[in-house]
Amino acid sequence: MTGTELAMSGTELSSTLFATFPRSDQRRKGEEYIRGLLATEGRKSIRNMAAPTGGSAREQSLHHFVSSSTWHWMPVREALAQYVARTVAPEAYVIRTMVIPKAGDNSVGVYRRYVPELGQIRGVQQAVGVWAAAQETSVPVNWRLDIPQDWLDNGLRRRQAAIPDSVREESPEESAVEAMLAVRDWGLPARPVVMDARDMDAMSVVRRFRSSGLRHLIRISGSLRLTPADPAQIGRATPEALPAQQIMAAAKLLRRPAVWRDHSPEHAMRTSLVAAVRIRGASRAPGMRGGGDMLLIGIGDSGKAWPSELWLTDLVDLSPVALLRLSRLIGRVDRDFSEISEQVGIRDYAGRSFNGWHRHATLASAAHAVAALDGTYGTYDEELRTGTGIRRTA
Repeated sequence: MTGTELAMSGTELSSTLFATFPRSDQRRKGEEYIRGLLATEGRKSIRNMAAPTGGSAREQSLHHFVSSSTWHWMPVREALAQYVARTVAPEAYVIRTMVIPKAGDNSVGVYRRYVPELGQIRGVQQAVGVWAAAQETSVPVNWRLDIPQDWLDNGLRRRQAAIPDSVREESPEESAVEAMLAVRDWGLPARPVVMDARDMDAMSVVRRFRSSGLRHLIRISGSLRLTPADPAQIGRATPEALPAQQIMAAAKLLRRPAVWRDHSPEHAMRTSLVAAVRIRGASRAPGMRGGGDMLLIGIGDSGKAWPSELWLTDLVDLSPVALLRLSRLIGRVDRDFSEISEQVGIRDYAGRSFNGWHRHATLASAAHAVAALDGTYGTYDEELRTGTGIRRTA
């Protein structure tokens, strides 16, 4: 389906997202906020979004709507996810971590950590997002904000940020799986989960997914120890646990060429080498198809060190070529995060409220959907900024 065929109006989406709002003024403010995220240049602070049309009065109104109002974000996210599922036909749900650098220490959940992308220790918020992803586009549909134990133990900070009593500290593995379980419970089409778990306890993620019946494709580090189900496949007589990198190096003769399309502006066709080795896995969850075995997938380029990527999956009924194409959806999400989510201000919330952060992330995800499905981010005219509807320019 082309970008034109996927085009939608923000008004149509807004009527879907805010159907649970009992008051018309809340529905109107929701539309205003999405318009502001799409039309405001630069940082998407509430002040910047309010400046062109209402000044301080509108700023106060939008601030209250996001930080102090009573509406809950989960029904809005569920409506967004269902809309995207109907429109995009996702091939997988991609889990992606989002790090938000912060200058101060008052933003909810902020803590100091080393940020590899910045090469320094910074104050940051960290969240995990679930994206409905297809080859042509992807949209974030759920978010989970990490709250460190120091915040939960500090009564004053917890009250000031209005952190609910139900919130507890979670490991990265728990956070990723819980974010996905919420999406599963919305009744969306069953699709595999794709994620990069190289910096996590990958086997913990695998066990959690398998116990929940979530089929998955996970990128792993070469040091993860696995046991080949058929030792002869890699030239060994008896099964023993070996680093994944060593297993796949021994499977070099199993490599086959696979053609895939990258997510560059040119959408170039590329060829990679792919090999699969069956691995002894955890016991299957009740009702899950197949046995406990999994596949270790190696991906590399001809003439370069083999393998350059390692993936572990319980999708044993898919071909290595199909698994390669699913793995490329991480690149699709990374590109859309940079070119759309960042541009509509997904990391720009400056308030201290836990609820405010989640409401902003939800509305920024909706703005991402408008831009991604219309395929026209940056071409909206003045009606987008000031009108009652959100539409594309011709």
